[in-house]
Amino acid sequence: MKCLLGSATFTAVLCLAAFGPQSAHAGGRGGEGTESTTPNPRGYATNDGTLSAAAGAVVFDRSGNGAGDFVGPVTSASGEWTPPACYYAPKYTPAQMQKYKESIWAVESTGYQWDAEQRATYVNGHPYKDFNKAKAGQGYWWDSYVTEGREGDPAASTCTEDTFWVDRGASPPAGIPEAITPEMLAQLAYAEMRVPSTKVDLAPAGTTKVNLPTWAWLDAAKFKPVSVTASVPLLDVTATTTAEPVSLRVEPGTADAQTYPASGVCEITGDHIGEAYARGKAKETPPCGLRYLRSSGDASYRLRATLTWRIHWTGTGIPAPRSLPDGMFGADQEVVVQEIQSINR
Repeated sequence: MKCLLGSATFTAVLCLAAFGPQSAHAGGRGGEGTESTTPNPRGYATNDGTLSAAAGAVVFDRSGNGAGDFVGPVTSASGEWTPPACYYAPKYTPAQMQKYKESIWAVESTGYQWDAEQRATYVNGHPYKDFNKAKAGQGYWWDSYVTEGREGDPAASTCTEDTFWVDRGASPPAGIPEAITPEMLAQLAYAEMRVPSTKVDLAPAGTTKVNLPTWAWLDAAKFKPVSVTASVPLLDVTATTTAEPVSLRVEPGTADAQTYPASGVCEITGDHIGEAYARGKAKETPPCGLRYLRSSGDASYRLRATLTWRIHWTGTGIPAPRSLPDGMFGADQEVVVQEIQSINR
């Protein structure tokens, strides 16, 4: 397996073997467990003195994710915010940094001037001396990582800072917003959350009639809060991001329809969203639903049901919940609308 130690494509699990004998287990994103486990998750180095990538990078516990036949990721309701595509976290001990840099300089493919500038920075005291080996065990070299699944995203190329040193227990430089913090971990966990499908129950189901109220509802018991925890074991920093369902938006798939309520947004009430249809209510106005005003002809309308999730997080040093942008996840379903046939005698 290819492992590009000197680039932003370095990832915790794929490159684990490069940094020592610890192991990783790839967990799924649908609630199957923790992404990475190590025999010594709180350890700062392996038994040969090297830094464990699984301890230095971000790992996820997805056991609190949604379950079911189909789950998917939430997207920001604002449409403008996304979790970070790259971040900075510990990557090298002084000895590893020396080995990595000297292997590049030995090839002489980067040019004399660049190599000389690098030696000045990391060896000759401008500002670091001898790869900071005098501070071995007191901190680590931080470098960039690309968030899993964002490798082709242009935003992943924005982490362009040179490798920098951070003492153990110290905060990363303030001028590097992508450096790992509890809030950054919460944002990364946001991208790992998976919530259940939002296919709604309808009455009539599948085929309805023009001008006939169609009831729509969801069993809220299937939509319990979900959560993902992100952590950096090396730093003993963690954050848990939680999503809770708050409302359902029903979009009929045509302008020739009326929604109930008029906004098309059905709030969660107790343990349900909307109200299940019961015999004898055919002429009543549903608390959540729609009424089609025109036949779909030989085709069907594509109804879309989107659930909004309120998202918040807590983490190391942050005991009170803090907000992240609301998330949304929707699903489409086909609805056939027929004209009501009448017979004249």
